[in-house]
Amino acid sequence: MLGGLGSIVRIPELKKRILFTLGMLAVYRLGIFVSVPGVDVQAIRNAFETHAGSLFGLINMFSGGALENFSIFSLGIAPYISISIIIQMLTPTVPSLARLKKEGESGQRIITRYTRYFTILLALIQGYFISVGLESSGYVTNPGLVFRLSTMLTLTAGTAFIMWVGEQITERGLGNGISIIIFAGIVAQMPSVLGETIALSRTGEISPLSILFLLIFCVATVAAIVFVERSFRKIPIQYPRRVVGKNNMTQAQTQFMPLKLNMAGVYPPIFASAILVVPATIASFSGAGLLQDIVTAISPGTLWHDVVFVGLILTFSFFFTAVIFNPVDMAENLKKNGGFIPTVRPGKETADFLYAILNRLTLWGAIYISIVCIVPHYVYAGIGAISFAAVFGGTAVLIAVGVTLDTASQVESYVVARNYEAFMAKGAKIRGGAGSMSHMRTRALKR
Repeated sequence: MLGGLGSIVRIPELKKRILFTLGMLAVYRLGIFVSVPGVDVQAIRNAFETHAGSLFGLINMFSGGALENFSIFSLGIAPYISISIIIQMLTPTVPSLARLKKEGESGQRIITRYTRYFTILLALIQGYFISVGLESSGYVTNPGLVFRLSTMLTLTAGTAFIMWVGEQITERGLGNGISIIIFAGIVAQMPSVLGETIALSRTGEISPLSILFLLIFCVATVAAIVFVERSFRKIPIQYPRRVVGKNNMTQAQTQFMPLKLNMAGVYPPIFASAILVVPATIASFSGAGLLQDIVTAISPGTLWHDVVFVGLILTFSFFFTAVIFNPVDMAENLKKNGGFIPTVRPGKETADFLYAILNRLTLWGAIYISIVCIVPHYVYAGIGAISFAAVFGGTAVLIAVGVTLDTASQVESYVVARNYEAFMAKGAKIRGGAGSMSHMRTRALKR
């Protein structure tokens, strides 16, 4: 571990990216404590004490505690995620978006621009409903049109800033900026929640054995997530002997195509939670009504929440797996390069074979995500640790572990690339030195 940290310090580009990521996250965390003007923050905090295990608490978790303080970042990154879902689903069906996607990087920039515009529009709409809900709930000191407009603009500006921070981390930091922001918001709440849970054992509300069981179960959940996230199915790929150049004949080779069990990663629970958060952000502060009843029905711990959540996880698992891995393109690439899967014909049969394996892996991966996201919540809530279940529940732990593994892989790739460059430079130096020594020997023989 110490050797790995030493390697990181010795790579200037990697060190610069890590410091940049930490700096942007520090700015984001400072904004969590800047509250929107004209709101009774203490009254909102008191409401969270009675709604820690509801969908109200789930929104607060994904906003990194911003909603509890009703800060400028209260909407978090949820509007951006929601619009990204909609655009990615519309891309295959809308001809103009499909053409943009095929144009490569230039088309992707235009799609990203559309995503930003609609994110701002959605944030304005959500900000309006939240301001109206705050007024009706009595959390506003000076209600009126001015408060509604200022709240809409403030919350929208906060979402736009978080969106910009995520893009900067993706381009100039460690990559995957949106996931890292969500990860930072979840991890930042863990120490305080753990302290509150331990304090409950001192007051006798939770027994010390229950606290020990919570910790053991949490560690076991993390170990299980790491094991499954590192699991994959190896598909053998055979490459026959072929001629390279004029007279060089390569040997037949057998390589393996690794297909991860959970190829979609942490995106299914993130997007599923974002979909559940959208109606809650509109109705959390409002009074009785149909929307409020729907939010109550899909709150964490209810049957309908689990049904909807599992359905969304299944949908997004298959959707993102199809986006990440295309069996038809893979079969065509194998055919062009002369590779084939043993006992399977190249072309359409190879694509069908990969489709069958991919569907089975995705189904089991979706079931695994559903179990991890639901079972720990019931275990923690059954013991009575409601706040612990909100932050250390399956969804939060899965996102935290998944982002950690992805970031570690990103850092490892920089270290490997740097070591490879150093190795090649050293080899070239040795070859150059050997060449000069050979030249010297030749000259000596001539003499």
